[in-house]
Amino acid sequence: MKRFWIVLTVMLPTFIEILDTTINNVALRHIQGDMSAGIDESTWIITSYLVANAVVIPMAGWLSRVFGRKNYLIFSISLFTFASLLCGISWDLNTLIFFRILQGIGGGGLQPLSQSILLESFPKHQYGKAMAIYGMGIILAPIFGPMIGGWISDNFSWRWIYYINIPIGIISILMTYLVIEDPPYLKRERLKIDYPGIIFLSLGIGCLQVVLDKGEREDWFDSNLIVTLSIISLISLIVLVWWELKRAEHPVVNLRLFKDKNFLFGNLVMFFTFINLFGSIILLPIYLQNLMGYTAYLAGLVLGPAGIVQLIAFPISGKISDRINPKIPLAFGIVMCAYSTYLMSLFNLQADFWSFVYPRAVLALGMAFVITPLAVMTVAFVPKEKMQDATPLSAVIRNIGGSVGTAVVTTIVSQRAQFHQYRLIENLTPYDLPYQNMIEKLSEYLSTRSLLSPEAALYRELVRQANSIAFNEAFWILSVAMFSMLLTIFFFKRPIYKKGGIKDAIH
Repeated sequence: MKRFWIVLTVMLPTFIEILDTTINNVALRHIQGDMSAGIDESTWIITSYLVANAVVIPMAGWLSRVFGRKNYLIFSISLFTFASLLCGISWDLNTLIFFRILQGIGGGGLQPLSQSILLESFPKHQYGKAMAIYGMGIILAPIFGPMIGGWISDNFSWRWIYYINIPIGIISILMTYLVIEDPPYLKRERLKIDYPGIIFLSLGIGCLQVVLDKGEREDWFDSNLIVTLSIISLISLIVLVWWELKRAEHPVVNLRLFKDKNFLFGNLVMFFTFINLFGSIILLPIYLQNLMGYTAYLAGLVLGPAGIVQLIAFPISGKISDRINPKIPLAFGIVMCAYSTYLMSLFNLQADFWSFVYPRAVLALGMAFVITPLAVMTVAFVPKEKMQDATPLSAVIRNIGGSVGTAVVTTIVSQRAQFHQYRLIENLTPYDLPYQNMIEKLSEYLSTRSLLSPEAALYRELVRQANSIAFNEAFWILSVAMFSMLLTIFFFKRPIYKKGGIKDAIH
């Protein structure tokens, strides 16, 4: 029974924190109108949160040792909750962006701390069950975020997307105080502060997050801002690695964990998995609303069945991962994820509703069978006293994977749509017989039905077709990238458990 309360206590704040990374996206146009902000200005509402979040996540283990994990968890939930209140009452765009930074700082510790507490609460032979529970939170939250955010913004005020965090946060603080205890090896330590590590980490991760979030909008390396931030990020991360491995007495991030082969390849697969997940989550609603004419509600219905599939699949994948070689469900999950985005690459503009639901449901099934066994094998050989260092590294890699996926697919669609539009328009000339016939038919059809000229109607359809092809190519690239992760299966060591710990490991 105690384990149930621990699970509930750590999953509540984790769910609302991840929810907050996506819930703002659909409310952005409401915030723009209320605060008289432009599109570029308002996107800093999202970027500021992501940057603050990304900087804090890898430091969560170090901060736990400095302040005590329970104290730091309570502080993080409290700051996240208080910042949510401030976001709701913000009076202009600048104050909202500042309060979102505070919210991101508070939310940064929630994911990794929750995961490490979960793993410590379960014996190693039940890691599959623990990670199935955690996986449901980190996967379902991005699905429900846009739906909840859209419904609240349309029916109430956008401010309520922040206010709803307050009662949940208060409950989480009380439950953490009553339920969570620090094990003896995680009591507060008096550590020398790794100032260079904090500076290089903040610059490297912060600049990288801005580049990924703003790159496509700023036309990537044609922008002086993006070039400058990319150079700062690259230099900072290189120096960070050198400093943390060679010079830091108490490193702010424990990069030595990557010497563990399972931890290294586990995070590599997780990185590509979240590229696949966030890439498809971003593209599918845009495809449905911009090309197929779906409303936000109908687009949400397409994503809905995926949540049901995951609620069923995650517990099953957890049990399977605890009982058989985790490599088997992992290979199945990778194939399903790759297959789902391959199916999406076959979308056409005549597809019906269920043609979109089925691939998304397949992706949901695949994610359940990737996340759980992958998490089990990634930390299988990490000692429990190092778990608070391992989970922040995994969390930041997971988040960067999502940002990379979003940046890559939006860039592919933007650039390839222009290319295909240029190629398709070559045939729209008065000297092309099919074009002449189509103009005549459209003129007759539109004469009594629309003020739109036949040329304008034909061009609009051409743009739609060019975008459709670009979307298909982006989905296909996601599929190939995910399928390539099958090769990593051979590099994992399989943990064999006995009562009390790891007995052996076989390839």
